[in-house]
Amino acid sequence: MSQPPSLSATPAAHLEFDDNRLLALLFGEYDQNLARIEQQLGVSLVSRGNQLAITGPQDSVDAARETLNALYQRLKHGQTVDRNDVDAVLRMARSAGGDGNLFDRLGQDGTAVRTQRRLVSPRTPVQAVYLRALRDSDMVFALGPAGTGKTYLAVAVAVAMLAKGTVDRIVLSRPAVEAGERLGFLPGDLREKIDPYLRPLYDALYDMLPAEQVMKRLSNGEIEVAPLAFMRGRTLSNSFVIVDEAQNTTPVQMKMLLTRLGENSRMVVTGDLSQIDLPGGVRSGLRDAIDVLARVEGISFIWFTDADVVRHALVGRIVRAYDERDRNKQQADDSKA
Repeated sequence: MSQPPSLSATPAAHLEFDDNRLLALLFGEYDQNLARIEQQLGVSLVSRGNQLAITGPQDSVDAARETLNALYQRLKHGQTVDRNDVDAVLRMARSAGGDGNLFDRLGQDGTAVRTQRRLVSPRTPVQAVYLRALRDSDMVFALGPAGTGKTYLAVAVAVAMLAKGTVDRIVLSRPAVEAGERLGFLPGDLREKIDPYLRPLYDALYDMLPAEQVMKRLSNGEIEVAPLAFMRGRTLSNSFVIVDEAQNTTPVQMKMLLTRLGENSRMVVTGDLSQIDLPGGVRSGLRDAIDVLARVEGISFIWFTDADVVRHALVGRIVRAYDERDRNKQQADDSKA
């Protein structure tokens, strides 16, 4: 926490909270939440009783005010406030433009998804757009770097729709590129062979549902693991289909997958075009689909950037460093041409 401003200083904004019991949760242990807001926005926050004074540049003061109000509303609605929540609200506040609707932008406008184990809310503006697309579109392509929530949010929406009876099953598919055509040489049955490649999807499922429910739904077919090779010839009706790591499909595989969509079904295709593991010279089915389907009505394309990374803060910086390296390399290659 910053030192109190001098008596001659005029705070740019004052906040007053009506429930003192929530202030300790809002401020955080040793005022760590306030310190993080100060650090990220370059403002000074000084608390006296149930009041808080904010000083700093006007844009930063506005963002701090909206951040604190939104976090306080979360607490009043029985939700949590931890470091990740603070960072998420700060990201949203920076893009809110002072419209005063930040709490709604955090999912109270219907974009938040409630599963048995948690309430999943958007943590960046693009995530909010993505959740609305998952709700409104039958087919969504989610593209961008790791850590942006592409798969996690898709699983959350799928689990919520399954619980409501909107769909009858969830179908999970992911290329096993490293194994290629050699899956048969791996030990175990088909599930045991493909499971290591689907682990991120399972991790998300266990975050949304109790473990016994995941196992039960896997056993009765409500949640199905479908390796790419076994999708051919099927029609997936009343299903929520998630195709993960789609950058590692071939154009033939991608066309086959997309044409499996049946009545009352939804499909989400996620991928990162910067992490293609296909053999040299093989065109990515995801890149091919973007080129072919960009103007097809009814398909939503959501593009994430490093600004949407919601894992450890280092992940975003790592993504930016690699992107910068690639841009510099491309510029060097262009200058030689």
